[in-house]
Amino acid sequence: MTEETSTLTEQAPPPVRDWPALDLAGTAFDPVLAELMREGPLTRIRLPHGEGWAWLATRYEDVKMITNDPRFSRTEVTHRQVTRLAPNFAPRPGSLAWADQPDHNRLRKPVAGAFTVAAMKRLRPRAQRILDELVDGLVHDGPPADLVERVLEPFPITVVSEVMGVPVEDRERVHAWTRQIISTSGGAEAADRAKKGMYGWITETVRARAGSTDEDVYSLLGAAVGRGEISEEEAVGLAGPLQIGGEAVTHNCGQMLFLMLSRPELMARMREPQGRGAVIDELLRFIPHRTSVGLARIALEDVVLHGHRISAGDPVYVSYLAANHDPDVFPDPDRLDPDRAPRPHLAFGNGPHYCTGAVLARLQTELLVDTLLKRLPDLELAVPADQVVWRRKTMIRGPQTLPVTW
Repeated sequence: MTEETSTLTEQAPPPVRDWPALDLAGTAFDPVLAELMREGPLTRIRLPHGEGWAWLATRYEDVKMITNDPRFSRTEVTHRQVTRLAPNFAPRPGSLAWADQPDHNRLRKPVAGAFTVAAMKRLRPRAQRILDELVDGLVHDGPPADLVERVLEPFPITVVSEVMGVPVEDRERVHAWTRQIISTSGGAEAADRAKKGMYGWITETVRARAGSTDEDVYSLLGAAVGRGEISEEEAVGLAGPLQIGGEAVTHNCGQMLFLMLSRPELMARMREPQGRGAVIDELLRFIPHRTSVGLARIALEDVVLHGHRISAGDPVYVSYLAANHDPDVFPDPDRLDPDRAPRPHLAFGNGPHYCTGAVLARLQTELLVDTLLKRLPDLELAVPADQVVWRRKTMIRGPQTLPVTW
């Protein structure tokens, strides 16, 4: 935050706006978020669950500042019932999502080795074999097929399960738990049952691997507990969000492929391998990967931003979706532009809470796009684009099914 920004004359706080969890079809940008962005860089919102209201920052530079500023705490949120999208709120000790420094670095250290660029290079051949087997089955059975069911769902779930160290016989029930946890249907009771089931299983798995020397995440966590570097409770809290990460890849890639299959000019660009990486980055910037906003922070002291006083104790949200559509950073932001001048998007977050699995997610995305375009050169939607069914009552957006032919 600049000196100029911090010393502006204070303004009256903006009105509190209700932000319902809209079920949006396709890749449409949330109209409530668009309106909030037009109202100003800092607004106030009330979400469907929790209590009270929260500040919302939508500008790129403000989002980067807040997510890097120790005056805004994630840990403090665990002591409060702030307004939120999720029906159930039971943060666990050890969860990176709720850790501030220096605990964040201490907790991240035991699993960091599983998500490095070098680790992903070692994983790549195995991930490619998993994907090839799925596409082999698709080709063998012939068109039409649901790409979500046959490839986009099983591939990331299998790869994440390999990285985490989930035994084959347990993968389906672990996936059922993660699917329910990111859903907003079923209410707090369904989410709570899923969390109890998954975290109970994680506890048993970490405990069973206390002396392991393997390199999967559950073994790394079990060994770290055995060495006294983290507690068992912290290890369990660390593992849960990492296990859920495969769901995001499924639905982000579903949106990307929907856009490619419904825009011939985009598909033509994606068939040029030399420029594919830049187009994937533009897709990551463009797609609305989530409903509403993610996790809040609490201001630890008074902060004046754009003339508004954020008081100590106030909850604050940032919107990475809005930041990725900030017209001052991405001109004509609602246009998907493969030739856009490179500028770092915030699709994987920013600051200490930058997504732990970002390198893994990028690896899987590139493999999916490369393999499907190579193996199925005539891939196209089997139904009109407006007949694709989209997920409802969920925190992560994406097509429920993606019927294709080739």
